[in-house]
Amino acid sequence: MIQRFLSRLLLLLAYPFLVSSASGQESLNVVSWDGAYVKSQILGFVRPYEEKTGVRINVLQYSGGIEEIRRQVRAWNVRWDVVDLELFDAMHACEQGLLERIDPDQLPPAPDGTPAREDFIEGSLTTCGVGNIVGSTVVSYNSERLDKSPQHVRDFFNLADFPGRRGLRQSPQGNLEWALIADGVEREQVYEVLSTPEGIDRAFDVLTRIKPYIDWWRTGEDALRLLETGQVTMSSIFSGRIHEAVERGQPLEILWDHQIWIYDVWGIPKNGRNTELALDFIKFATSTHSLARQANLIPYGPVRRSALQYVEPDMRRMLPTEEHNLTTAIELDAEWWAQNLEAVNQRFDRWISRPFMVPRYLPR
Repeated sequence: MIQRFLSRLLLLLAYPFLVSSASGQESLNVVSWDGAYVKSQILGFVRPYEEKTGVRINVLQYSGGIEEIRRQVRAWNVRWDVVDLELFDAMHACEQGLLERIDPDQLPPAPDGTPAREDFIEGSLTTCGVGNIVGSTVVSYNSERLDKSPQHVRDFFNLADFPGRRGLRQSPQGNLEWALIADGVEREQVYEVLSTPEGIDRAFDVLTRIKPYIDWWRTGEDALRLLETGQVTMSSIFSGRIHEAVERGQPLEILWDHQIWIYDVWGIPKNGRNTELALDFIKFATSTHSLARQANLIPYGPVRRSALQYVEPDMRRMLPTEEHNLTTAIELDAEWWAQNLEAVNQRFDRWISRPFMVPRYLPR
């Protein structure tokens, strides 16, 4: 009896390993965003990596932030192997000990032998993150719903001359910067002003003027849907999302004035079971040719200098890193947001939930 019980117990304990061995296939959970962006990753390097290694990649969707990473890491129940993070979130998570450190010397060199440290754009390699794209938040508008085209980001806040509802990401990042720009602050002084209580108040005051006319979005697909359905006249949006919509015949335009650009990076949550395999995936995903394949599918800037030569000219003109799109650009200060994110987020959440009466003088 005892022997039979022990035999069954050993079989139950061994079952997961037997199934894994029978399937003969490793798997990796890669967490990313949505829509055209994740499609560019799947076609650009996820499928090629699966074909090369035989590893199955499960691509999971999220809308940013590090709360879920924190829960998994602290519970030692990590199900996310690799995560596509905005730079400030990666820095914040790294400071809290939630991500593995990644040595840039382990990354593959450029095709001509240039070491990764020299090939990656400055700032795209961090203690716990490896850059994958230069992303950008821009204003987009439906050209058929406006009598004239906006020329400056302050036009986004001008409801009298540019009537209609507005779409904004439900996050303070970028919104506070644009509010100060619209209020006359020079782009070089934005974070200096935001570093004072008066500057924060000033930014929220500007946002309050248009608050009744804002539709909030959380994902790039949500923002695009607001524009495509005509629910809003203008919206903030990730610049790369407009390309596919225009190819479908949508009358959407990009206002590059004061675009806000930032790096997205790959991070590996601590306490995971597949750390080595996760790093192998990141090495492949951030190789020169992988980054170029993705940039040819969605116009975001590749973070390796060596990748740019492989990007088609038509796509290159739409990159946020192209000179003509950078004239007034603002680099989102990831360090500032990593330090101030929690406090500003708390105020932002309180501000959103506070009722607001529509002033009579605003156009409806």
